Amino acid sequence: MNSENTQQITVLLVDDSPIALTLLSKMLAAASDIRVVGTARNGVEALELIPQLDPKVICTDLHMPVMDGLDLTKEIMDRHPKPILVVSASVSEGSGNIFQLIEAGALDVFPKPRVEDAETFQRKSVELANR
Repeated sequence: MNSENTQQITVLLVDDSPIALTLLSKMLAAASDIRVVGTARNGVEALELIPQLDPKVICTDLHMPVMDGLDLTKEIMDRHPKPILVVSASVSEGSGNIFQLIEAGALDVFPKPRVEDAETFQRKSVELANR
């Protein structure tokens, strides 16, 4: 619940799929305490936006052109440490990607949400912002 005394959690979304960016933006917009401050299509674009936008949380895809989510996570933790949630359709529970992402600094790895997962995705973003 957003009130005058409660600051919104700002989020930068990073995904090469315009459809995924739209879906994630709409899911987060439904939560009054979360505000998407920007979107990027790859890790390089995200690194350019982070100093300007200063998001509290970064949600990134794993597989993207130019710079993928793993390399982006490493760069963010080196340059601008922030909570990172990796959202990817290709991440499964048995995947070695999860270990690599957590080792690189991601706080959580989450399967790409479907419309019915909106509440879980919102909650996960709030949890990361409060870590």
